[in-house]
Amino acid sequence: MSGFDKSRAESVLESIKDPRTGRSIVQMGWVSSVHVHEGQVGVVLEVPASLAQGAATLRAQAEAELAKQPGVESAQVVLTAERPEQKAAAAAPSQAAQQGRAQANSGPSGLDQVKAIVAIASGKGGVGKSTTTVNLALALAERGLRVGVVDADIYGPSVPMLLGLEGKPKIVAVQGQDRFVPKAAHGITANSIGFLIDQDTAMAWRGPMVQSALMQLLKATNWGELDLLLIDMPPGTGDIQLSLAQQATLAGAVIVSTPQDLALIDAKKAMTLFEKTNIPVVGLIENMSGYICPSCGDLSYPFGQGGAGAEAASRGLPLLGAVPLTMQVREGSDQGRPVMVEAPASPAAQAYRDIADAFVTGMGSIEQKPAPRLVMD
Repeated sequence: MSGFDKSRAESVLESIKDPRTGRSIVQMGWVSSVHVHEGQVGVVLEVPASLAQGAATLRAQAEAELAKQPGVESAQVVLTAERPEQKAAAAAPSQAAQQGRAQANSGPSGLDQVKAIVAIASGKGGVGKSTTTVNLALALAERGLRVGVVDADIYGPSVPMLLGLEGKPKIVAVQGQDRFVPKAAHGITANSIGFLIDQDTAMAWRGPMVQSALMQLLKATNWGELDLLLIDMPPGTGDIQLSLAQQATLAGAVIVSTPQDLALIDAKKAMTLFEKTNIPVVGLIENMSGYICPSCGDLSYPFGQGGAGAEAASRGLPLLGAVPLTMQVREGSDQGRPVMVEAPASPAAQAYRDIADAFVTGMGSIEQKPAPRLVMD
């Protein structure tokens, strides 16, 4: 144990003062959360938009002071601010998209050696998107590809649990900038807000704060050389999805849905979002396609049958594959051992391999379109 705890971290933060007011960042209410675990310190600062520029200096000062404390192995201070340009995005989304992409492409980034970024989306929660993302990543890695996963679900991160990972990521200096070192498991790498906060912490952040944190996870991670970076998207078609369309160069998107009509309604919305932002949809994956009885091996269809395939066909898109619902998938996910690792010979694991094959084929054939321009009807 390092002996450095949360109270000592808060004392250090109390010493960081705004030169304009003479008040500490704690007194001004900027310290949103403090997390200390085995010598690794994580802090989130939330500041008003008008003070964001000056707060960047205080963020760096706080991080430096924490890092030099006895017992601290690494320190990371994340700064979020509600930016005025968010209002402009609502009135003129095309202009905001251009500005966002210009910002994303300026300066060194942890994405510099990533060949392709693909969003894995669902439109709604509960369809097994995160489980699909992790197992698809593992199936692609099995083919010899270098694959990373970024958990973009700030409110409900699940990738750490699915991969059996915990603890804060280490920090390294790259070209004078601090970068997260992604955690590794089963041959893939990953980063998530779940590594930076306590498991039971509720992320009571507004949209712009979430967007800022996500961009730091995405661009301030030292991904290294990757063939593919899969983004496990949160459910819905809101701020985070639009921010990624603005600020990340997505090569494509994959939609995950169960066969039932309720899930397909939201899957259609997700597809429409990507179409409107000129991000090609590689195809659909039908999850929980059928239930395999663990006792008799019979296959039944509690969520219906063929819904995702029919929707894909109606849009001229490929159905990349269908994954059955089995106890092995559920148990492996809960234990941090995905079915691709825990039961590689299972029908579900083979389904993910087939999906990986279809995905690679689809990525090679999709039309490369111009940078996203958010023009909403």
